[in-house]
Amino acid sequence: MNDRDLSPATYAVVAGRPERTEGAPVNPPVVLSSTYVGRGAAAPGVPVYTRLGTETWEPLEEALAGLERAAEPGLVFASGMAAVSAALDLTRPGTRLVVPRHAYHASLVAARHLVERSNVELVEVDIADTAAVVAAIEGGTTSLVWVETPTNPMLEIADIAAISTAAHAAGAVVVVDNTFATPLAQRPLELGADVVVHSVSKYLAGHSDLILGAVLTSSRELYGAVRTRRDIGGGIAGPWETWLALRGLRTLALRVERSQANAAELARRLEGHAHVVAVAHPSLASHPQHERATAQMDGYGSIITLRPAGGQAGADALASAVRLWVPATSLGGVESSLERRRRFASEAPTVPDDLLRMSVGVEDVEDLWADLQVGLAAAAAV
Repeated sequence: MNDRDLSPATYAVVAGRPERTEGAPVNPPVVLSSTYVGRGAAAPGVPVYTRLGTETWEPLEEALAGLERAAEPGLVFASGMAAVSAALDLTRPGTRLVVPRHAYHASLVAARHLVERSNVELVEVDIADTAAVVAAIEGGTTSLVWVETPTNPMLEIADIAAISTAAHAAGAVVVVDNTFATPLAQRPLELGADVVVHSVSKYLAGHSDLILGAVLTSSRELYGAVRTRRDIGGGIAGPWETWLALRGLRTLALRVERSQANAAELARRLEGHAHVVAVAHPSLASHPQHERATAQMDGYGSIITLRPAGGQAGADALASAVRLWVPATSLGGVESSLERRRRFASEAPTVPDDLLRMSVGVEDVEDLWADLQVGLAAAAAV
Protein backbone atom coordinates (compact mmCIF):
# COMPACT_ATOMS: atom_id res chain seq x y z
CA MET A 1 0.00 0.00 0.00
CA ASN A 2 1.21 3.48 -0.87
CA ASP A 3 1.30 5.59 2.30
CA ARG A 4 -0.59 8.35 0.46
CA ASP A 5 -3.54 5.96 0.11
CA LEU A 6 -3.93 6.08 3.88
CA SER A 7 -6.33 8.46 5.57
CA PRO A 8 -4.81 11.87 6.37
CA ALA A 9 -5.06 11.08 10.10
CA THR A 10 -2.94 7.96 9.65
CA TYR A 11 -0.56 9.57 7.17
CA ALA A 12 0.28 12.33 9.64
CA VAL A 13 1.49 9.63 12.04
CA VAL A 14 3.50 7.46 9.64
CA ALA A 15 4.97 9.96 7.16
CA GLY A 16 8.61 10.95 7.38
CA ARG A 17 9.73 7.95 9.44
CA PRO A 18 13.18 6.40 8.96
CA GLU A 19 13.59 3.07 7.15
CA ARG A 20 12.55 0.06 9.26
CA THR A 21 15.93 -1.58 9.60
CA GLU A 22 16.96 -3.49 12.70
CA GLY A 23 18.01 -1.10 15.44
CA ALA A 24 16.91 2.01 13.52
CA PRO A 25 15.31 4.90 15.42
CA VAL A 26 11.55 5.39 15.16
CA ASN A 27 11.97 9.15 14.69
CA PRO A 28 14.24 10.95 12.22
CA PRO A 29 17.39 12.50 13.68
CA VAL A 30 18.24 16.18 13.95
CA VAL A 31 21.35 16.88 11.90
CA LEU A 32 23.28 19.87 13.22
CA SER A 33 25.63 20.76 10.41
CA SER A 34 25.82 23.83 8.20
CA THR A 35 27.93 22.15 5.53
CA TYR A 36 28.69 18.71 4.07
CA VAL A 37 31.78 16.93 2.78
CA GLY A 38 32.13 17.24 -0.97
CA ARG A 39 34.77 16.82 -3.67
CA GLY A 40 34.44 17.80 -7.30
CA ALA A 41 31.16 18.72 -8.97
CA ALA A 42 28.11 18.56 -6.69
CA ALA A 43 25.83 15.64 -7.56
CA PRO A 44 22.04 16.12 -7.66
CA GLY A 45 20.41 15.18 -4.38
CA VAL A 46 23.67 15.17 -2.42
CA PRO A 47 23.73 17.75 0.42
CA VAL A 48 26.22 20.57 -0.05
CA TYR A 49 25.20 23.43 2.25
CA THR A 50 22.22 23.57 4.60
CA ARG A 51 20.73 26.71 3.07
CA LEU A 52 20.21 24.68 -0.11
CA GLY A 53 18.74 21.61 1.57
CA THR A 54 19.22 19.23 4.47
CA GLU A 55 17.93 15.82 5.47
CA THR A 56 16.51 17.42 8.62
CA TRP A 57 13.83 19.20 6.55
CA GLU A 58 12.92 16.26 4.35
CA PRO A 59 10.70 14.22 6.74
CA LEU A 60 8.46 17.22 7.47
CA GLU A 61 8.41 18.26 3.81
CA GLU A 62 7.40 14.72 2.84
CA ALA A 63 4.63 14.65 5.43
CA LEU A 64 3.19 18.04 4.45
CA ALA A 65 3.29 17.24 0.73
CA GLY A 66 1.42 14.01 1.35
CA LEU A 67 -1.22 15.65 3.50
CA GLU A 68 -1.89 18.32 0.85
CA ARG A 69 -1.69 15.72 -1.96
CA ALA A 70 1.11 17.71 -3.61
CA ALA A 71 3.05 16.01 -6.40
CA GLU A 72 6.22 17.96 -5.61
CA PRO A 73 8.13 17.87 -2.30
CA GLY A 74 7.16 20.41 0.31
CA LEU A 75 9.23 23.52 0.98
CA VAL A 76 9.62 24.60 4.61
CA PHE A 77 10.47 28.20 5.45
CA ALA A 78 11.69 30.08 8.49
CA SER A 79 8.20 31.48 9.14
CA GLY A 80 4.73 31.64 7.72
CA MET A 81 5.49 35.10 6.38
CA ALA A 82 8.65 33.85 4.65
CA ALA A 83 6.42 31.30 2.90
CA VAL A 84 3.80 33.96 2.10
CA SER A 85 6.44 36.32 0.68
CA ALA A 86 7.92 33.60 -1.52
CA ALA A 87 4.48 32.72 -2.90
CA LEU A 88 3.53 36.37 -3.47
CA ASP A 89 6.71 36.78 -5.50
CA LEU A 90 5.12 34.54 -8.13
CA THR A 91 3.21 37.67 -9.18
CA ARG A 92 4.69 38.97 -12.44
CA PRO A 93 5.76 42.65 -12.49
CA GLY A 94 3.30 44.93 -14.26
CA THR A 95 0.32 42.62 -13.72
CA ARG A 96 -2.67 42.46 -11.40
CA LEU A 97 -2.67 40.76 -8.00
CA VAL A 98 -6.13 39.92 -6.63
CA VAL A 99 -6.35 39.50 -2.85
CA PRO A 100 -9.13 39.18 -0.25
CA ARG A 101 -10.16 42.37 1.51
CA HIS A 102 -10.03 40.30 4.71
CA ALA A 103 -6.97 38.13 5.19
CA TYR A 104 -4.08 37.77 7.59
CA HIS A 105 -3.08 41.42 7.92
CA ALA A 106 0.65 40.77 7.48
CA SER A 107 -0.08 39.00 4.17
CA LEU A 108 -1.94 42.08 2.95
CA VAL A 109 0.90 44.33 4.13
CA ALA A 110 3.34 42.14 2.17
CA ALA A 111 1.11 42.42 -0.92
CA ARG A 112 1.12 46.22 -0.65
CA HIS A 113 4.91 46.26 -0.37
CA LEU A 114 5.03 44.17 -3.54
CA VAL A 115 2.94 46.83 -5.28
CA GLU A 116 5.43 49.51 -4.33
CA ARG A 117 8.49 47.72 -5.73
CA SER A 118 7.18 45.70 -8.69
CA ASN A 119 4.65 47.90 -10.50
CA VAL A 120 1.85 45.51 -9.52
CA GLU A 121 -1.80 46.53 -9.49
CA LEU A 122 -3.45 45.37 -6.28
CA VAL A 123 -7.20 44.66 -6.26
CA GLU A 124 -8.94 43.76 -2.99
CA VAL A 125 -12.20 41.82 -3.21
CA ASP A 126 -14.77 40.07 -1.06
CA ILE A 127 -13.34 36.59 -1.59
CA ALA A 128 -16.71 34.98 -0.75
CA ASP A 129 -18.36 36.86 -3.65
CA THR A 130 -17.31 34.61 -6.51
CA ALA A 131 -18.75 36.88 -9.20
CA ALA A 132 -16.78 39.82 -7.82
CA VAL A 133 -13.58 37.75 -7.72
CA VAL A 134 -14.06 36.60 -11.32
CA ALA A 135 -14.72 40.18 -12.43
CA ALA A 136 -11.52 41.31 -10.72
CA ILE A 137 -9.54 38.54 -12.42
CA GLU A 138 -10.96 39.39 -15.84
CA GLY A 139 -10.67 43.15 -15.36
CA GLY A 140 -6.93 43.30 -15.95
CA THR A 141 -3.83 41.26 -16.71
CA THR A 142 -4.03 39.09 -13.60
CA SER A 143 -1.07 36.85 -12.83
CA LEU A 144 -1.86 35.77 -9.26
CA VAL A 145 -4.98 35.32 -7.13
CA TRP A 146 -4.46 35.06 -3.38
CA VAL A 147 -7.14 33.16 -1.48
CA GLU A 148 -7.77 32.65 2.21
CA THR A 149 -10.63 30.40 3.19
CA PRO A 150 -11.85 30.65 5.86
CA THR A 151 -10.56 34.21 5.94
CA ASN A 152 -8.70 35.69 8.87
CA PRO A 153 -10.50 36.91 10.89
CA MET A 154 -13.94 37.17 9.26
CA LEU A 155 -14.33 33.45 8.39
CA GLU A 156 -15.58 34.04 4.85
CA ILE A 157 -15.55 30.94 2.65
CA ALA A 158 -14.21 31.18 -0.91
CA ASP A 159 -15.23 28.86 -3.73
CA ILE A 160 -11.76 27.52 -4.53
CA ALA A 161 -12.81 25.48 -7.57
CA ALA A 162 -14.72 28.31 -9.28
CA ILE A 163 -12.00 30.88 -8.57
CA SER A 164 -9.31 28.50 -9.85
CA THR A 165 -11.21 27.87 -13.07
CA ALA A 166 -11.54 31.60 -13.75
CA ALA A 167 -7.94 32.30 -12.82
CA HIS A 168 -6.55 29.58 -15.05
CA ALA A 169 -8.63 30.82 -17.97
CA ALA A 170 -6.89 34.18 -17.48
CA GLY A 171 -3.44 32.59 -17.18
CA ALA A 172 -3.18 33.34 -13.46
CA VAL A 173 -1.80 31.28 -10.58
CA VAL A 174 -3.99 30.58 -7.55
CA VAL A 175 -2.40 30.51 -4.09
CA VAL A 176 -4.48 29.39 -1.10
CA ASP A 177 -3.51 30.05 2.49
CA ASN A 178 -4.85 26.86 4.12
CA THR A 179 -3.70 27.64 7.65
CA PHE A 180 -7.17 27.91 9.24
CA ALA A 181 -8.60 24.77 7.65
CA THR A 182 -5.51 22.50 7.72
CA PRO A 183 -5.20 19.73 5.13
CA LEU A 184 -7.46 17.56 7.28
CA ALA A 185 -10.43 19.82 6.56
CA GLN A 186 -9.55 21.17 3.11
CA ARG A 187 -7.11 20.30 0.31
CA PRO A 188 -7.00 23.21 -2.16
CA LEU A 189 -4.76 21.48 -4.71
CA GLU A 190 -7.49 18.88 -5.24
CA LEU A 191 -9.93 21.74 -5.88
CA GLY A 192 -7.81 23.32 -8.61
CA ALA A 193 -5.45 25.66 -6.72
CA ASP A 194 -1.81 25.80 -7.81
CA VAL A 195 -0.04 26.57 -4.54
CA VAL A 196 -0.86 26.09 -0.87
CA VAL A 197 0.72 28.13 1.92
CA HIS A 198 0.75 27.28 5.63
CA SER A 199 1.85 28.97 8.78
CA VAL A 200 3.17 25.74 10.29
CA SER A 201 3.42 27.64 13.58
CA LYS A 202 -0.34 27.24 13.98
CA TYR A 203 -2.31 23.97 13.78
CA LEU A 204 0.28 21.82 12.04
CA ALA A 205 2.84 22.16 14.84
CA GLY A 206 0.07 22.86 17.30
CA HIS A 207 1.80 23.87 20.54
CA SER A 208 2.57 27.61 20.22
CA ASP A 209 6.29 26.95 20.58
CA LEU A 210 7.86 27.55 17.16
CA ILE A 211 7.79 29.73 14.04
CA LEU A 212 7.74 27.95 10.68
CA GLY A 213 6.06 28.13 7.27
CA ALA A 214 5.57 25.90 4.24
CA VAL A 215 4.67 26.03 0.54
CA LEU A 216 3.20 23.06 -1.36
CA THR A 217 2.51 22.64 -5.07
CA SER A 218 2.06 19.99 -7.74
CA SER A 219 3.65 22.17 -10.43
CA ARG A 220 7.30 21.46 -11.20
CA GLU A 221 7.69 25.00 -12.59
CA LEU A 222 6.18 26.69 -9.54
CA TYR A 223 8.12 24.44 -7.20
CA GLY A 224 11.33 25.50 -8.91
CA ALA A 225 10.44 29.19 -8.68
CA VAL A 226 9.59 29.02 -4.97
CA ARG A 227 12.59 26.88 -4.16
CA THR A 228 14.88 29.35 -5.93
CA ARG A 229 13.28 32.12 -3.86
CA ARG A 230 14.11 30.19 -0.69
CA ASP A 231 17.66 29.37 -1.81
CA ILE A 232 18.43 32.97 -2.74
CA GLY A 233 16.39 34.72 -0.04
CA GLY A 234 17.71 32.45 2.68
CA GLY A 235 14.44 32.18 4.63
CA ILE A 236 15.30 28.67 5.73
CA ALA A 237 13.95 26.62 8.62
CA GLY A 238 16.02 25.77 11.67
CA PRO A 239 16.61 22.08 12.46
CA TRP A 240 15.00 22.08 15.91
CA GLU A 241 11.89 23.91 14.74
CA THR A 242 11.50 21.45 11.87
CA TRP A 243 11.85 18.45 14.14
CA LEU A 244 9.38 19.88 16.67
CA ALA A 245 6.87 20.64 13.92
CA LEU A 246 6.99 17.04 12.71
CA ARG A 247 6.49 15.80 16.26
CA GLY A 248 3.50 18.12 16.64
CA LEU A 249 2.08 16.94 13.31
CA ARG A 250 1.72 13.40 14.67
CA THR A 251 -1.27 14.46 16.80
CA LEU A 252 -2.83 16.81 14.23
CA ALA A 253 -5.92 14.67 13.64
CA LEU A 254 -6.66 14.30 17.34
CA ARG A 255 -6.18 17.98 18.03
CA VAL A 256 -8.25 19.14 15.05
CA GLU A 257 -11.05 16.69 15.80
CA ARG A 258 -11.33 17.88 19.40
CA SER A 259 -10.91 21.60 18.73
CA GLN A 260 -13.41 21.60 15.85
CA ALA A 261 -15.99 19.80 17.98
CA ASN A 262 -15.42 22.28 20.80
CA ALA A 263 -15.74 25.23 18.42
CA ALA A 264 -19.00 23.99 16.91
CA GLU A 265 -20.53 23.41 20.34
CA LEU A 266 -19.44 26.79 21.71
CA ALA A 267 -20.73 28.56 18.60
CA ARG A 268 -24.07 26.82 19.01
CA ARG A 269 -24.34 27.97 22.63
CA LEU A 270 -23.21 31.52 21.84
CA GLU A 271 -25.76 32.01 19.08
CA GLY A 272 -28.71 33.79 20.61
CA HIS A 273 -26.97 34.36 23.98
CA ALA A 274 -28.26 37.47 25.74
CA HIS A 275 -24.78 39.02 25.97
CA VAL A 276 -23.75 38.27 22.37
CA VAL A 277 -24.25 40.72 19.51
CA ALA A 278 -22.99 38.35 16.82
CA VAL A 279 -21.16 35.04 16.50
CA ALA A 280 -19.79 33.32 13.41
CA HIS A 281 -18.58 29.81 12.71
CA PRO A 282 -19.00 27.95 9.40
CA SER A 283 -20.86 25.13 11.19
CA LEU A 284 -23.78 27.46 11.96
CA ALA A 285 -26.66 27.49 9.48
CA SER A 286 -26.67 31.27 9.94
CA HIS A 287 -23.19 31.57 8.42
CA PRO A 288 -23.57 33.12 4.93
CA GLN A 289 -21.43 30.42 3.33
CA HIS A 290 -22.47 27.47 5.50
CA GLU A 291 -23.56 25.37 2.52
CA ARG A 292 -20.35 26.14 0.62
CA ALA A 293 -18.24 25.17 3.62
CA THR A 294 -20.21 21.94 4.01
CA ALA A 295 -19.63 21.03 0.37
CA GLN A 296 -15.98 22.10 0.13
CA MET A 297 -14.57 21.16 3.52
CA ASP A 298 -14.28 18.02 5.65
CA GLY A 299 -14.76 20.08 8.80
CA TYR A 300 -15.57 23.63 9.84
CA GLY A 301 -12.37 24.69 11.54
CA SER A 302 -11.66 25.75 15.10
CA ILE A 303 -11.95 29.53 14.87
CA ILE A 304 -14.99 31.47 16.10
CA THR A 305 -15.58 35.19 15.80
CA LEU A 306 -17.53 36.82 18.60
CA ARG A 307 -18.89 40.32 19.13
CA PRO A 308 -19.96 40.58 22.77
CA ALA A 309 -22.20 43.15 24.41
CA GLY A 310 -20.56 46.44 25.31
CA GLY A 311 -18.76 47.19 22.04
CA GLN A 312 -14.99 47.57 22.04
CA ALA A 313 -14.91 48.14 25.80
CA GLY A 314 -16.97 44.98 26.30
CA ALA A 315 -14.61 42.95 24.13
CA ASP A 316 -11.63 44.20 26.11
CA ALA A 317 -13.43 43.47 29.38
CA LEU A 318 -14.15 39.92 28.27
CA ALA A 319 -10.51 39.34 27.34
CA SER A 320 -9.44 40.60 30.78
CA ALA A 321 -12.00 38.55 32.72
CA VAL A 322 -11.41 35.07 31.32
CA ARG A 323 -8.86 32.74 32.91
CA LEU A 324 -8.67 29.70 30.63
CA TRP A 325 -8.85 31.63 27.36
CA VAL A 326 -5.43 33.20 26.79
CA PRO A 327 -5.53 36.80 25.48
CA ALA A 328 -2.83 36.50 22.85
CA THR A 329 -2.20 36.76 19.14
CA SER A 330 -1.63 33.74 16.91
CA LEU A 331 -3.83 30.64 17.02
CA GLY A 332 -3.96 26.91 16.48
CA GLY A 333 -2.35 25.77 19.73
CA VAL A 334 -3.75 23.19 22.14
CA GLU A 335 -4.75 26.09 24.40
CA SER A 336 -7.76 28.28 23.69
CA SER A 337 -6.94 31.90 22.97
CA LEU A 338 -8.73 35.05 21.91
CA GLU A 339 -7.87 38.48 20.62
CA ARG A 340 -9.59 41.69 19.61
CA ARG A 341 -8.16 41.98 16.14
CA ARG A 342 -8.53 45.75 15.68
CA ARG A 343 -5.94 46.28 18.39
CA PHE A 344 -3.56 46.09 15.41
CA ALA A 345 -3.49 49.28 13.34
CA SER A 346 -2.83 47.26 10.17
CA GLU A 347 -6.01 45.20 10.53
CA ALA A 348 -8.65 45.91 7.86
CA PRO A 349 -10.93 48.82 8.86
CA THR A 350 -13.96 46.74 7.82
CA VAL A 351 -13.28 44.36 10.72
CA PRO A 352 -15.55 45.51 13.59
CA ASP A 353 -13.80 47.18 16.52
CA ASP A 354 -15.45 44.77 18.96
CA LEU A 355 -14.72 41.53 17.08
CA LEU A 356 -12.90 38.85 19.03
CA ARG A 357 -11.14 36.09 17.09
CA MET A 358 -11.32 32.96 19.23
CA SER A 359 -9.01 30.01 18.61
CA VAL A 360 -10.65 27.05 20.31
CA GLY A 361 -8.31 24.51 21.85
CA VAL A 362 -8.61 20.98 23.18
CA GLU A 363 -9.68 21.68 26.76
CA ASP A 364 -12.94 20.31 28.16
CA VAL A 365 -15.73 22.23 26.45
CA GLU A 366 -17.66 22.71 29.72
CA ASP A 367 -14.66 24.41 31.33
CA LEU A 368 -14.26 26.66 28.31
CA TRP A 369 -17.96 27.52 28.38
CA ALA A 370 -17.96 28.34 32.10
CA ASP A 371 -14.97 30.63 31.66
CA LEU A 372 -16.54 32.29 28.64
CA GLN A 373 -19.73 33.03 30.56
CA VAL A 374 -17.67 34.93 33.13
CA GLY A 375 -16.20 36.98 30.30
CA LEU A 376 -19.60 37.62 28.72
CA ALA A 377 -20.95 38.84 32.05
CA ALA A 378 -17.99 41.22 32.36
CA ALA A 379 -18.64 42.51 28.83
CA ALA A 380 -22.33 43.13 29.56
CA ALA A 381 -21.41 45.03 32.74
CA VAL A 382 -19.36 47.66 30.90
